[in-house]
Parts: sequence; structure tokens; C-alpha cells
Amino acid sequence: MQNQTDCSLKHPARNSSAEEKPGFSEKAGFLPDAKCSKTRDRVLIQIRTLLSACAVVVLLASPVAAAESGSGTGTVVKHNWPRWRGPLDTGVAPDADPPVEWSESKNIRWKIALPGLGHSTPIVWDDRIFITAAVPYGDALKPRYSNAPGAHDNRPITHRQEFVVLAVSRRHGKILWQRTVRKELPHEGAHYTGSLASNSPVTDGEHLFALFGSYGLYCLNLDGEFEWEKDLGKMQVKHGHGEGTSPTLYSETLIINWDHEGQSFVAALDKRTGKERWKVAREEVTSWATPIAVEVGGKPQLIVSGTDRVRGYDLATGNIIWECGGLSANIVASPVAAEGMVYAASSYDKQAMLAIRLDGAKGDITGTEQVAWSRIRRTPYVPSPLLYGDSLYFLRHYQGILSRVDAKTGEERLDPFRLGGIRNVYSSPVGAANRVYIIDRDGATMVISHEPTPRILALNRLNDTFSASAAIVGREMVLRGQRYLYCIAGE
Repeated sequence: MQNQTDCSLKHPARNSSAEEKPGFSEKAGFLPDAKCSKTRDRVLIQIRTLLSACAVVVLLASPVAAAESGSGTGTVVKHNWPRWRGPLDTGVAPDADPPVEWSESKNIRWKIALPGLGHSTPIVWDDRIFITAAVPYGDALKPRYSNAPGAHDNRPITHRQEFVVLAVSRRHGKILWQRTVRKELPHEGAHYTGSLASNSPVTDGEHLFALFGSYGLYCLNLDGEFEWEKDLGKMQVKHGHGEGTSPTLYSETLIINWDHEGQSFVAALDKRTGKERWKVAREEVTSWATPIAVEVGGKPQLIVSGTDRVRGYDLATGNIIWECGGLSANIVASPVAAEGMVYAASSYDKQAMLAIRLDGAKGDITGTEQVAWSRIRRTPYVPSPLLYGDSLYFLRHYQGILSRVDAKTGEERLDPFRLGGIRNVYSSPVGAANRVYIIDRDGATMVISHEPTPRILALNRLNDTFSASAAIVGREMVLRGQRYLYCIAGE
């Protein structure tokens, strides 16, 4: 990176060495934050006022605004984090204001040990946090590695597993209940950086839906009582790298995408009974992306990114409305949508990003004017894009190189910039209070301002490993590490 300089950001030491401080790139447009704290406070107050005024507009432009995902009113939804990419499916908490700075000794309301491993993102509804985990039990077994074709970098099976769902108090961090939904010896492991509980739950404020892939789909109420369960079969995942797509909820319908090396499908279920409404075969091999629901012309569509192409399905029938080629294999990043556009990206055997106009999209739209813009450089592999207002943020592959483009045109608003102090990133970036938060696997979180000339506001560190994405509600951020669950909150 050129013209890298050091800078004091007017906050206490962050338990990092001098060489780990954030660097700034003049080419990237970053400027040192030389303003005093009082000035920053005034600016933040103005930002919060502006966000409050615009919150309704942002919500109405969201993929789930009209149907509100069956979760009560839109206002209730946006005050919670009911699914893995938040209330708008964009990574943004529209009226939240979490802390800018934290460490193991600053702005930690509570920190609790987790009973097992999982990369699923926590979700939040009212005063409760819900998470899933896989807990090993019993005697250790002879390690068994995946025999999938091309298997590499795998985590072996060494124990039987309890698949559990937990509810945690937002205020105190107390585990309110823990339910074991299944006990089983897994038939496959995961990538050595992965987990057996990587599918994030979803809630409508009444029901809690937890998907463990090959180990079942479960509906509980918010007190942890079982309502129904469904066995979807056994996945055969490419390279034995584990499962990860999360359920999608729209009004009364729960959608599961099941792309693997066997017969892939997407299915719609009645959320109250688990009864199948429709099921459509897919020709895709393994993908890990989570579908999103979007209203187009007053009718809901289900948008699914998969190998080579993204498709729009009629959510009522399962019929394909449109499809567009151009993506890579091994799709992990989930699409995002707002204001009549959907953005799908991938970066495995090739780099690709597609911006698609939804109004009028019919049939195969590959290479047509329905594709507003596309790009073939610096696109994301593991972390999903963040759609914040009229800006689209995304990381190159899973590295600490950030791009920001105009969502309408695809034009770069800044040259890509390297995030000094941020390395491997599996967690998807999130946004709140005119700030962007980027969390790497080593426990570092970079906070940058969401403004025409971004500023690095903080580089925070925690003593854990992070692959799950953050959940933001009110003045809190919930972070799920490999060992601990954190509630980051100001005084």
C-alpha cells in the first residue's frame, strides 16, 4: 500500500503493537481523524438525527419491507436482528448505535463461555439472543476424515455431537434455556476452519427456526419448546467442507435451499407446521449462500445464488421467473437487494459480481440490459456484501482489501484500500450509525466511517477467533467467537 502513515485516533491503547495500528492510504481517500472527541460527538448526534429521519425510507426500500417477513410490524423488525444479515437482509441495523471502541476491558457488558463450536450468527429478538452450537460428547473416536472427492483441509469427526439451541439474556448474559434437538455421529466433518453448526437461525418473534442441515430443521417457540421438526436428508458437500446455508423466512413461508453433490433442491414450507408447500429440483452442486426474499411489483420472489448463476423464483409456486449466468463455482456470499436491484457475487475459480434490475426480468437475462452492471475483479468469496444506502461494500475474496462502489452504477467511489491490521475475514461486514464494522478471524474489528471520505475510527481487539457475523441491536453489538459470546455495549 502506498503512502502509509501512522495516526493517533484519540482513543486508548488497543492492546496492539505499533505495527498493527491501522494504516491510511491517501490514494484510498482515508484521512487521519484529527478532530477532537467533542466534535466527533456533535457529528454523531447529527448522523443519528439524519438516520432517524431516513429510517422509514430505508425500510421501505428493503427486500422484506412489504411483507415484513411475518414478524409483526416493520418497526418491530428493524429494532431487532431476526436473521443473519439483519432486519433488511443487507447487513445494516437502520436505527442502532453500537460502540465505536472496545477491548477485553472496555465496553464489554458481559462475556460468557459457549458450550460448543458454531459459526452461525447470533440473532436477537427483544431481550433474548438465540444461537446454535454443536457440542461433542462421549469418548473420543478414531478420527474419520471425509472421503468426498477432492477433500482437503478437513476437520475430522472425533466425537458424537449434541446439536443445541440456546437463548441468552441480552441484559445479563445468562443462559435462559438450552435445548438439545438431536444427538448423532456426523457422517461428514467440515473444513478445518469450519463448524457443524454454521447455519444461522431465524425468528419472526413467535417461532424460532434452527437448521442444522443434515441433522434436521427444528421449530421452537421462544421459550425453547418444540413445535415441529423435519428431516431433510443427508448432504454430500463438495470437498467435505461442511454445510452452511441458513433458512429464509417470508411471511408464513420458510424456505430452505439444499445445494450439494446429490440431488439439489429448494423447498418452501409452512412455517407453522413444517408442511411442504412446494419443492423444486435444482441442477446446482454445493453452494453455501442463503437466499433472500424480495418483492417485485407487489409479488414476492426468492433469489438464490448458486453455481454459475443466480435465479429468481416465484415464492408462491417455486416457478423460475428469471436466471442470469456469470457467477463462479463454490458460492458462499449471499445476495443483497434494495430499490429494485439485486447484487450477487462470488470469487472462487473466477471473480464475478452482477447487479440485476428486477423489474421486467424474465427468462434467461444473461448479457441483457437487465444486468445493470457487472465486474470481474476484487469480488467476495466468503463474506457477503454490505449494502449501505447507495453504497455497496465488499472484501476481496476473504482478505482485508475493501471496495466501495455506487450501487446503481457500479462505479468505484474510492480506489480499493487495504485495511491495515485486518487479515482473513469470514464474517460479513455490518453497518450502523453511519459506520462500517469489519471483523477478522484473529479478533480484530476495524470501524470506518460511512461518508464520502471514510476515516478509520478504531481498531479493536478481542482474545478469540471470529467467523460468525455480528448482530447489532440498539446500542449493543453481539459477537460470537469460537469460545465466547460477547455483548459489546457502551455505558
